[in-house]
Amino acid sequence: MPGAPAQPARRNQSRPDPARRVALALLLAVASRDAYANLLLPQLIAQHNLAGRDAALATELSYGTLRGAGSYDAILGICCDRDLNTLDPAVREVLRLGTHQLLATRIQPHAAVATSVNLIKQAAGQRPAGFVNAVLRRVATRDMAHWLEIAAPARDADPVGHLAVRFSHPRWVVEAFAAALGEAPEGGLQETEAALAADNERPAVQLCAVPGLAGQDELVAFGCEPARWSAVGGYLSQGDPAAVPAVAEGRAGVQDEASQLAATALARVPADGPDGNWLDLCAGPGGKARLLAGLAGGAGARLTAAEIREHRARLVASAVAPAGSCSVVVADGTAPPWRPGGFDRVIADVPCSGLGALRRRPEARWRRTPADVAAIGGLQRALLRTALDAARRGGVVAYVTCSPHLAETREVLSDTLAERDDVAVLDAPEVLAEVPQLRSADGSPYAQFWPHRHGTDAIFLALLRRR
Repeated sequence: MPGAPAQPARRNQSRPDPARRVALALLLAVASRDAYANLLLPQLIAQHNLAGRDAALATELSYGTLRGAGSYDAILGICCDRDLNTLDPAVREVLRLGTHQLLATRIQPHAAVATSVNLIKQAAGQRPAGFVNAVLRRVATRDMAHWLEIAAPARDADPVGHLAVRFSHPRWVVEAFAAALGEAPEGGLQETEAALAADNERPAVQLCAVPGLAGQDELVAFGCEPARWSAVGGYLSQGDPAAVPAVAEGRAGVQDEASQLAATALARVPADGPDGNWLDLCAGPGGKARLLAGLAGGAGARLTAAEIREHRARLVASAVAPAGSCSVVVADGTAPPWRPGGFDRVIADVPCSGLGALRRRPEARWRRTPADVAAIGGLQRALLRTALDAARRGGVVAYVTCSPHLAETREVLSDTLAERDDVAVLDAPEVLAEVPQLRSADGSPYAQFWPHRHGTDAIFLALLRRR
């Protein structure tokens, strides 16, 4: 009709929205080439020009699906007449993505099913669309609680299996957490359940100011909440950390509060003799080195930050540059170029399974295996020996892992200390006396952080002194 206002173009209902396309691309990359979600997702969001609600939705769908994959697979195994492992990867990931929307978000069931069908049409063609539609419609017949009653083993018959399905962790991880917490299956595993539940919560962004360059007060002035225990920490409830001026200028960085406290503990132990040379044995990518460089500068000391990989050493150099008081070297921590006994304080934040950071890297729970933990044990022991040898008599060593697994924590310490008669174990919980519940039930002198107790990653800390 002449003069009538133009009608808006109809949206192509068969084309899935960009947030779901990004989520599927991420899930496929994680499954096919072991991509790291925390590194790839920002790239995908930028490539697809997502912002605001679309970026938030892509993030929720990606991380939520990765966290819940174990539970979702158990449910899909009931709703699907085929083995999930035999499905086309795109079909399997779309089913997981759709199940997450149906059972763990406020997205309406019809929208969750329809967008999943559209998504698989674009990713794999028309043929699997009917299958995806049928399976997800079965999933939609119950809510999460009712599905878990069916899919999870009975708690009294198999408490470990029950928690594994309910909280979407591999069975061996549930067993490892229970052992680290000192709980037996017959006791009910109540605290293990709390630890697993905390792994599935979205973590707060935690910032760390570099002493001498910025302070907690500056983070708070920008809108951060002051950290509970770290005097240089803050919690950013929303927004981009890069928008914080101190972060943008390298005077602060994103760092878990437990990591901040591990570095703080090393610096806090009273020096027995000179205190001018500090060493970060495994410095990449530079978070602890940045904080330690600031602490060293304030104490009149200088930090040497060692990293075996050249590209990670460049990241360390960039992180510590604003603080000064630091030299970065490319070196193998198991065959170092420095002379033994040359350092007053040494931190060995050794490579590990990363089971302590499953809140931030949910795909790691499916990527790691018990064999990986066993395989890395030799390197952890070698690095601890090097750290002890690098410390002078009277010097202090911090052994740190981002894992609560006993094979990566106490067993490494017990095996290494059994070889030596020149090491005293310090009381790490006492050094961090302001932080509650760091000590295990057996009263050991090691500190173990937990997400359900402290709101941090599950960082382990041992403090040692060369006699």
